[in-house]
Amino acid sequence: MRRIVGSLILGAGLAAAVVAPARADTLAQALAYGYENSGLLDQNRALLRAADEDVAQAIGALRPIISWSAQTALSTSSALRDAAPGTAGVDSFDVSSSATLSASLLLYDGGQSRYGIDAQKALVLSTREGLRGVEQQVLQRIVQAYMEVQRASAFVELRRNNLRLITQELRAAQDRFEVGEVTRTDVSLAEAALASARSLLASEEGGLTRAIAEFRAAVGRNPDGLAQAPDARIPGSLAEAQAIARREHPSIKGAQYAVTVAELNIARAEATTRPELSLTGSISVDDNFDDEEQIGIRMQQSIYSGGQLASQIRQAKANRDAARGDLLNTSRTVEQTVANAYSLLSVARASIEASTREVRAAQVAFDGLREEARLGARTTLDVLNAEQDLLDARATLVSAQIDETLAGYVVLAAIGRLTAEQLGLPVQVYDPVAYYNLVRNAPAATSAQGKALDRVLEAIGR
Repeated sequence: MRRIVGSLILGAGLAAAVVAPARADTLAQALAYGYENSGLLDQNRALLRAADEDVAQAIGALRPIISWSAQTALSTSSALRDAAPGTAGVDSFDVSSSATLSASLLLYDGGQSRYGIDAQKALVLSTREGLRGVEQQVLQRIVQAYMEVQRASAFVELRRNNLRLITQELRAAQDRFEVGEVTRTDVSLAEAALASARSLLASEEGGLTRAIAEFRAAVGRNPDGLAQAPDARIPGSLAEAQAIARREHPSIKGAQYAVTVAELNIARAEATTRPELSLTGSISVDDNFDDEEQIGIRMQQSIYSGGQLASQIRQAKANRDAARGDLLNTSRTVEQTVANAYSLLSVARASIEASTREVRAAQVAFDGLREEARLGARTTLDVLNAEQDLLDARATLVSAQIDETLAGYVVLAAIGRLTAEQLGLPVQVYDPVAYYNLVRNAPAATSAQGKALDRVLEAIGR
């Protein structure tokens, strides 16, 4: 409960960090909605619950197994020996019934079952890390979609402003043409620039439509006016970020658990060469109410299996070596991903600095050229070119600012901290331990805990 309340407070803080217009979506709101309505997260949570049940099934194998069986048999016989010549024999029918209650308990199997339980527990931990990785993918896609809608919206607004300016330039060129200050060529240039501006505006509007469609697919609903996204809180240096990633990234931790599973499977395979001891018992009753009770101990061991057991041990060792190789490769890939994310962040920041100066210079040049054109010292083409330079500079600056914000969240994902809990989203964070705690003791379906589990699954399925 404290974690849920804390998440609500932190999520409210993230949402409050943005000064948003009325009815505008914040990034925190989009992330929270997408987190709570993600089919991909629901799918992987269900797969985690299925992995939890593997632990319960492995534990159940160590408990007494009780079963019953009943059978009824009909037998017939023909009395041919006592029948008169030329006559058929007399058939007789006999019906017999029996019921058996049997029980068995595994006493010793060389550790196979215990190693199996430990391997399933490690597999559950690996699956949890897989779920955390999927959560990062879902949230990163939402951040990407959010920022791309903002980028596309900004480009559309820039194109609309450009269209208005070129329209003004066309009117000014027409006015100067009427008084003989410019030629028809200047008017035609402005008309061509206006047609091009309309075409580019239509193209940017198409890009905005596609960005909104991606937002709807990532979040689950349409954007409702997007507020400026807050910057992600990231480590101050690449070395610190890579150290965090080595400790916390779900891909690395999942690969570590996979190595543990592989090592336990080796021990489990080696245990299959040891003897197995079981306690058995049964009670049988027939239709004459004659009963028979048996109790005994059964011991068995494979002496020769055609090399199958030895092959399974070698196979388990090969899988262990493959898991170790995957861990090494995953660690290097994660470190490279973190370095790439910081590189993107540095590029975006450098681009912002350069583009800011470019915008200022382009604005001064455009204002001066337009004033000189009014005085007849510059042509319409000069003004249109200056306007295009200013538009390009503004677009580059807007794109760089969005890239900087986006790169910060890419860094968070690269180090393994782009999660609902780390972001403090205003949601009830899914607890992967809760269901495991309900099933880890393998409750029977008729028990109170088993019935509670049925209610939990029914509520999840709604």
